[in-house]
Amino acid sequence: MAMKINGFKEGQRISSRELLQSIYEGMEQGESSFEVVGSGHHDIGGPLWNPDGSPLRFYVKNPGQRVGSMGLQGTEIVVEGSTPADAGWLNAGATLVIKGDGGDTTGHCAAAGAIYVRGRVGARSGSLMKHDPDYEPPQLWVLKNTGSFPFEFMGGGIGVVCGYQCEGMDSVLGDRACVGMVGGVVYVRGPVQGLSDDVWLIDLDDGDRRFLSDNLPLFLSKVGRLEVLRKLSDLSRWHKIVAKSYEERKKRQRPSIHEFLERQWISGGIFGDVVADDYSFTAGLVNTGEQRLRIPHWLDRHYSAPCQASCPSAIPTQERIKLLREGKVKEALELVLRYSPFPGSVCGEVCPNLCMDACTRAFLDHPVFMKDLGKLSLETAPPQRLPATGKKIAVVGGGPGGLSAAWQLALKGHQVTVYEADQEVGGKLRQVIPEERLSRQVLEAEIRRIRELGIEIRTGVRVDDRAFAKIRGECDALVVASGAHNPVAIPFPGHQRVRAGIEFLKAINRGERPKVGNRVVVIGAGNAGMDVGLGAFAMGAAEVTAVDIRRPAAYPHEIAHFEKLGGRILWPFETAKVEGEGLHGKDGRLIGADEIFFAIGERPDLSFLPRAWLDARGMAEIDGCGQFLLAPGVFAVGDATAPGLLTHAIGGGREVAEQIDNLLNGRELVPIRKREMIPQSCLRKEYYRPLKRGHFKVDDVVQLETNRCLSCGVCRDCSMCLEACPEGAITREEKADGGFEYVSEDRHCIGCGICAGICPCGIWSMEAVV
Repeated sequence: MAMKINGFKEGQRISSRELLQSIYEGMEQGESSFEVVGSGHHDIGGPLWNPDGSPLRFYVKNPGQRVGSMGLQGTEIVVEGSTPADAGWLNAGATLVIKGDGGDTTGHCAAAGAIYVRGRVGARSGSLMKHDPDYEPPQLWVLKNTGSFPFEFMGGGIGVVCGYQCEGMDSVLGDRACVGMVGGVVYVRGPVQGLSDDVWLIDLDDGDRRFLSDNLPLFLSKVGRLEVLRKLSDLSRWHKIVAKSYEERKKRQRPSIHEFLERQWISGGIFGDVVADDYSFTAGLVNTGEQRLRIPHWLDRHYSAPCQASCPSAIPTQERIKLLREGKVKEALELVLRYSPFPGSVCGEVCPNLCMDACTRAFLDHPVFMKDLGKLSLETAPPQRLPATGKKIAVVGGGPGGLSAAWQLALKGHQVTVYEADQEVGGKLRQVIPEERLSRQVLEAEIRRIRELGIEIRTGVRVDDRAFAKIRGECDALVVASGAHNPVAIPFPGHQRVRAGIEFLKAINRGERPKVGNRVVVIGAGNAGMDVGLGAFAMGAAEVTAVDIRRPAAYPHEIAHFEKLGGRILWPFETAKVEGEGLHGKDGRLIGADEIFFAIGERPDLSFLPRAWLDARGMAEIDGCGQFLLAPGVFAVGDATAPGLLTHAIGGGREVAEQIDNLLNGRELVPIRKREMIPQSCLRKEYYRPLKRGHFKVDDVVQLETNRCLSCGVCRDCSMCLEACPEGAITREEKADGGFEYVSEDRHCIGCGICAGICPCGIWSMEAVV
């Protein structure tokens, strides 16, 4: 029987301190169940616990602020009626049931436990929720709706807003929901408007549907509303909100020159401390050995060339061209295949070629023609595999990242099996990219080469949680490379009318002819938006307009192609709503449209993995080596970890393969760090003669580019340093492996720096003696 505690004595309201003292005294007498009739008394229900671990139960009427505040595991608080502000504040494990409405900041800063609300909650409810991975995530369940600013700065946990009896509302989450959200997930049913730019509103995956189906009955039984279970179980009306990744957020702007000077340069003065000197030695005007002011170092391949440093696949084009210059064509073409199995499809066709953007030759005339160099390796046979190791590796996903990992692992002698849900491997290379951008003959040739390496590919295999567990048990290591195929949507009014651009492109690439109207609008002007626009033209659209809230992110040549076909791009354009006549902007503009597509990105479906393996945004939670934090031997690459380009996935596959090989051979796993890019100040571009633009005819890319490449950071063995050294201190030495090295002898070198000043490739570096 529960101990009764009244907030009034002899007709007078007692203080909160006196009421709580009554609870403490009851617990000392062995009581664990309390019926509390309050009158605005605060902090009822926590933080309390029984020394023997037995549960505590509170049945409360008329509580004040912070009911259930800092409640601990094993405590259950049931409130008959509504609560004022801060109910469940800093909840640390208690179960709080509110059989009415919750006030402002309900569940504020909750870190564990569950809060169930039969009605509505006020402003900023769910704000600053967080999740300690050692405990189950906190949960906040609301039957109806929230006030404005809910889940503000949420860092973890689960929020569920059922939107019951809220059909006439503009938004069941009030205004400006999820501002500053960086983790956790919010499930919402009903209309949503005014959502923060920090988050995505996306469809449920299988794991989300299981979570809601399993937990809705518990919630409704707690608040005494099981009769609405059938209505809420229509999961087609539910969505989830997740935080954008770091890469998806707006990048921080660089400080202005004034800010830099004010904060860093002027602060503390421009001079450092004076170096102590006892004047025991006076150096001559010209010195050798230890008395030199500077010491030269021959740093061949110490730095990465700009092309390699900017390539997410880390392809060393400067090494490739060096081999071509030496007449080692077979070795040069094979070198590329040791970094990517798609030199023709990706490097030669669809890659934006970040390497060309960074190429030093662009300072003279035109970057090295990387696309043409990539196509050279199209017909090259696979490199020789290492002897078989007997180790088995499974790869879930046959897109660029998965096939890259499989390719690299097979080259290392491992037995690799790829599981692909589609009927053909290739991922977005095959499913999404228009054929006019990527020839199917080129793609088929490179996939055929992958098969020739001995990789087993099983298509038509959709991996669910059971299949994943079985596959994991049959292999020595596993790679998750399932890509991102769940389209992201913006929850403005009428967004249900908008089609998913990725599904439209997939249909086209399957050989179908999806119908489109004469006037098509694409929301999103990135590369994916340009592809959707091209697809719309191909399907018969007469007018295609791409809109974006900021400057289009598509690469210039993609935009040029789209506009050449008659497409137009409007920015900045912020969508207000979609109605029958078309797309309405917040500035009052109307763009007439028969068909509207989303092309603003996709998220991965990782519902086949245990939820604990994923981070607060539903992405693979991995360490710096690509390995799941909670699953040794299981790695992830590509869009399962972060949005990126195809070449990011390829580079990630190569790095993960390296880590798996280390793991299987008992070597320590250490994050792979790229070498620092060579500074432009080290290179001597004046030695190279710019070509006139009319001379850029790529009839023979080998002949043209071997002469144009500056060989940044890689010695060309020109011997200019040896010939120019005034003291004759530099010698060239042959190495046992057939290579060479230039050496400066300390006893002759005077540290003049002529070697560094004359080297065209930036190999020599002068170290200042301090």
